[in-house]
Amino acid sequence: MPRFVARLFVLCVLVGLSVRPAAAEITAEAVRNSIERGVKFLKSQQRDDGSWREYTSQYGGLTALCTLALLNAGVEPDDRCIQRALTFLRKIPPERTYAVSLQTMVFCRAEPKRDLLLITRNVKWLQEAQVSKDRGKGGWAYDVRGGEPDNSNSQFALLGLHEAERVGVSVAAQTWRLAKAHWEDWQNADGSWGYKKGAFGTGSMTCAGIACMVIVSDRVDAADAQADGDVITCCRQGESDDHRIQRAIKWLGDHFAVSQNPGSPAWLLYYLYGLERTGRLTARRFIGQHDWYREGCDQLLKMKGALSDSWSLSGGLINVEADPRIATSFALLFLSKGRWPVLVSKVKHGRGDDWNQHRSDVSNLTRFVESRWKMDLVWQVTEINRATVDDLVQSPVLFFCGANSPLPDGDQAQAELARKIRDYLDRGGFLFAEGYCGGAAFDEGFRKLMERVFPEREYRLQVLPPEHSIWRAEELVEPDQVRPLLGIEFGCRTSVVYAPPPAAGGKVQPSLSCLWELSRAGRETKHAPGVQTQIKGGLTIGLNVLAYATNRGQLQPKEEFLATTAGNRQPDSSDRGRIRIASLRHPGGCTAAPRALVTLLETASRTLKLRFHAETTDLAITDQALFDHHLVFMHGRNAFRLTDAERKQLKVYVERGGLVFANSICANKAFAESFRQEMRTLFPDSPLQPIPKNDPMLTPAFGGFDITTVTHRDPQGRAKNEPLTALQRKGPPELEAVKIGNRYGVIFSPLDLSCALEKQDTLECRGYIREDAARIGLNVVLYSLSP
Repeated sequence: MPRFVARLFVLCVLVGLSVRPAAAEITAEAVRNSIERGVKFLKSQQRDDGSWREYTSQYGGLTALCTLALLNAGVEPDDRCIQRALTFLRKIPPERTYAVSLQTMVFCRAEPKRDLLLITRNVKWLQEAQVSKDRGKGGWAYDVRGGEPDNSNSQFALLGLHEAERVGVSVAAQTWRLAKAHWEDWQNADGSWGYKKGAFGTGSMTCAGIACMVIVSDRVDAADAQADGDVITCCRQGESDDHRIQRAIKWLGDHFAVSQNPGSPAWLLYYLYGLERTGRLTARRFIGQHDWYREGCDQLLKMKGALSDSWSLSGGLINVEADPRIATSFALLFLSKGRWPVLVSKVKHGRGDDWNQHRSDVSNLTRFVESRWKMDLVWQVTEINRATVDDLVQSPVLFFCGANSPLPDGDQAQAELARKIRDYLDRGGFLFAEGYCGGAAFDEGFRKLMERVFPEREYRLQVLPPEHSIWRAEELVEPDQVRPLLGIEFGCRTSVVYAPPPAAGGKVQPSLSCLWELSRAGRETKHAPGVQTQIKGGLTIGLNVLAYATNRGQLQPKEEFLATTAGNRQPDSSDRGRIRIASLRHPGGCTAAPRALVTLLETASRTLKLRFHAETTDLAITDQALFDHHLVFMHGRNAFRLTDAERKQLKVYVERGGLVFANSICANKAFAESFRQEMRTLFPDSPLQPIPKNDPMLTPAFGGFDITTVTHRDPQGRAKNEPLTALQRKGPPELEAVKIGNRYGVIFSPLDLSCALEKQDTLECRGYIREDAARIGLNVVLYSLSP
């Protein structure tokens, strides 16, 4: 098809294009819009005194519930609505379990330092209100005046105490022990929990039991690591109530639903609020075979409808969820807390629990990172054998650990594992691994696995040098806490970091996992100074690796992945009608960001609803197939020279109407100078010139975006011991072009686009933020399609 006709065809397609998603598809925008409208509704219901009209039986409870929902939905503590609510809540004395628990959670979430005395007061009240004898010992009733406890009040009391301890208010060990005994005693034989002891199991109460067992077990059970004076003992395999939690999870998976509360005709939204907590606290994306957040979002969006700002339910034995303030609060808590971004996934591999000999390691590290970054984060467990690549890419970091070899039995299974990990890394993923508890077998197996993941000789584990960014990405690792770390340079950065077990005769240090296990962010145990120093060193290394891997917390909330996981879509393998774009092969480091073009075209396909196709192999400049492509992509990170034959063909290609789109990976000066020199050689009468700030290509003129102002990422100079920083500034894109007649034949960015497209833009990579890199690329693609 002649190039002009092809472009005209594409423009005709664009004119009639509808970019609306299918009605059944859940989108991130739909979830965010529902949250925003729910927030608007709750704010509209607040009264002048800062309250929401209260129920006398739990005075203060409804105001606390609405305030907690708003805080979790992103309303800042200094918002006028929140400040008015806090003023109201601070006046209410502790009298009833629900109200006191919710009030405590609000104080801990909003301004814990200011309200520390009130939090301490509430903790004292909750501890005194706990039933200490007879039937229901260890649980909570509605107040301190007696009465039989129930699992709903008991759940809320523990949630309040849990949040209080996270902000530094201590809770008596006896309180946790009594609560643990209560939940163990009240669990049904089938693994479920009911409202009372012996009552039939329901989804809402089973979620309550699971969450409370996770909380109390963390406080009561012996850890997998222990410090006695200056001696640290790792890999202890301490006490575990995992069998109780697993039985409950199985019951929940067998009875899973999002359209009703399993086992009950009422309390659907209360159940969904508990379901979110269960998934988050057990680090699960799936309950049974169900993606609980995706299915819950789908249900809540259908229930609310497109025209409503609130939720409410009618019918059932108890109609409290007919109150839209209560219903909307529970819905917002599910949607907003369930969307917290995943920081890291711990990989479940092999047989048994070798992968999990320190069960609280990643949980404690995540909590430590939360405290440093001041953001809500979650972690997950990923079963590597069952996970798809699409599952894996929802986690920016995979943590792979063990003592035994991670290689599965059989060559085919090993090849499949290697392919899956390579596909994950190709898509911007990051692998963090450690051999612990002896770990010689893990070390041998992991090295073999990496050789299968990277058959290319240039990708091998190498010791990270002292100047590597990881040693100070967030905080400086003290010299005496530095340990051998190995890495593989792949793409635009180090994409694999491995902490091997101590070598024979070398310095013996507790594993990072062991040190994370010993840490208890928010409820630290006092250790000997030498032990505390090692714990701090281990946490700092973990923090730095995660900061390096995620660009200090540039993470996507869960709703961003909803549309990509909806349904069982089959990929379209047909090439018919696809717009082909190739990446050029050259000696300037063209393989440094292998997924950049693929990612750009995947984004173009989703955004523009056109069928783009990136060639699977780089195209030689001298290949005659060059002329079958209206646009070719060129990038690199090294100095280079083209041959005379390459220069001749590339010049002819541009003069015949082709477009070369190039960028310097991580703003590499050697590549940029080489590219400019080659363009001067090819087009001495039409040298590269800056594209004007008001050029139509930088506007929506060709169907794209307004990129006249974009966000630049500029690494900052730093002293040796200072953390890495990257300043973000607004300004026009820095683009240069060769003009052939009235059109651009070459468009060049001396700043990085490729690493940003690959989601591997490190803190030392000068370029654009990811969103603007994609917009620049899309505008160039659309310009290339114009007649």
